[in-house]
Amino acid sequence: MAEQLAGTWTMARLALRRDRWLLIPFVIGFPTMAGSTAASAIALYPDEAGRIDAATAVNGSAALVAMFGRVYDPSSLGALSLIKLTAFGAAILAVIVVALTLRHTRTDEANGRLELAASGRLGRSAPLAAALLVVGGASIVLGVLTGLALIAGGLPAGGSLAFGLGWAATGLAFAAVAGVLAQLTASPRTALGLGIAAVATTYALRAVGDLAEPGPSMLSWLSPIGWNQQVRAFAGDRLPVLILPLLLVLVLVPAAFALRARRDLGAGLVQGRERSTTRQVRGLTGLAIGLQWRSLVAWAVGFTLFGLVIGSLADTMEDMLASAGIREVMEALGGQQALRDAMLAAYVAMLGVIAAAYGIAAASRLRSEEVDGHVECLLGAAVSRIRWAWGHLGFALAGVAALMLVGGTSIGIGAALALDDPSQVGRVATAALAQVPAAWVVTVLVVLAFGWVPRMTAAVWGVLLACVAIGEFGVLWGVPDWLMDLSPFRHAPLLPVGMDGLASILALLAVAAVIGAIGLVGWRRRDLAA
Repeated sequence: MAEQLAGTWTMARLALRRDRWLLIPFVIGFPTMAGSTAASAIALYPDEAGRIDAATAVNGSAALVAMFGRVYDPSSLGALSLIKLTAFGAAILAVIVVALTLRHTRTDEANGRLELAASGRLGRSAPLAAALLVVGGASIVLGVLTGLALIAGGLPAGGSLAFGLGWAATGLAFAAVAGVLAQLTASPRTALGLGIAAVATTYALRAVGDLAEPGPSMLSWLSPIGWNQQVRAFAGDRLPVLILPLLLVLVLVPAAFALRARRDLGAGLVQGRERSTTRQVRGLTGLAIGLQWRSLVAWAVGFTLFGLVIGSLADTMEDMLASAGIREVMEALGGQQALRDAMLAAYVAMLGVIAAAYGIAAASRLRSEEVDGHVECLLGAAVSRIRWAWGHLGFALAGVAALMLVGGTSIGIGAALALDDPSQVGRVATAALAQVPAAWVVTVLVVLAFGWVPRMTAAVWGVLLACVAIGEFGVLWGVPDWLMDLSPFRHAPLLPVGMDGLASILALLAVAAVIGAIGLVGWRRRDLAA
């Protein structure tokens, strides 16, 4: 076994060096977000009566329970203030953990880095062990810092420790999940897709389980994200629940090493279907479509299911009317219309953020094609740089629009069936399409980075996370309006969309066009980079 792990510490140090600008924001950003949220909530909910009123409103809305979970102690400031971070925050953390683990296992294999490293004294299992050590260690440090940040924010030490350990355990569990997924397929994109699907599935299990009365059903207990919620930080601090993610780690980590021992470097245990080598590809746009259409279909299925579920909860949203404070906040999100429109608008806006994530992933194909050497081969023929780049960018932009249309229509159909109101389909679909320009602005930032600073292309993910954080917690944190206005999603019209929103749509389209054009100019002028 020692021979199999030879070089683990060297690989771990290399991973820390490569990811220092990714790990530092990850390890510091989450605790900072949690601590600042706790500190801000003290002023927002100064008395117990106000906390109980707000928590009762959250627990009375099936839509909010499905999205964020229940507040298990309505009188607890910590349980109420961290409701968005308990499940939703854990899901975001899980996605980052999966991506980081796969980056140092499956992605490095696909890029040939591990084959080069293996020419020296490197054990077969060393890269996997190093990835688990680095990502698992980062999760533990993040958990400890989160607990300290919550204590500094004014919350009780016991609940703060429980919350931080819950995040740490969630990170360890999904690192182990990613370790297993890295052995199944030879494609890093497929492995990442499986990882995101695993996070989405566990989140859905928790959502459905939390809707059961009087408490969570067995489905919540089948989800690692549900386990984090059932720790019930600041509402009982049930630390023994943390045994469940640790047991999952003890099962999956040995399984990952066993699977690694059974496959060759660069191969996967599950062989994908061989693609036809005789099929004609028409043009550069056809090439982009051929490379990415399967991914778009998978995203579209997810948008459809999400939309139908959320839309079907439309008839439960008015349960929140019992709380004047919550009603005022949610109506502010949706303009001057009823709470139902405000809630649907909030979910459509969330779809816009997720669609932007697809746009980033699809547009990032520009960089991966360059690094893999495919662009150099294409440009050796009579191929224009701009035409090639536009093939991938155009598909990314069209994919964002298609996903928003699918998602908005699905929410509208679900709401129409729940409310017996067919007009909801057109209204919600229109509101979803109004989010497209904002998502396009984020998408073309990939082209801007790719054209001028290609090594910073992945940093656009950080921009998206910053937009999400500001959108969710900006008001609570007291973020200045000028800083919040930097997020394009803040300027997207919300339900119902009227002619008054046309100016914002056109402005966002103009910004996207300018950013994209500047990025393409940079790509046309610079040399190819490895």
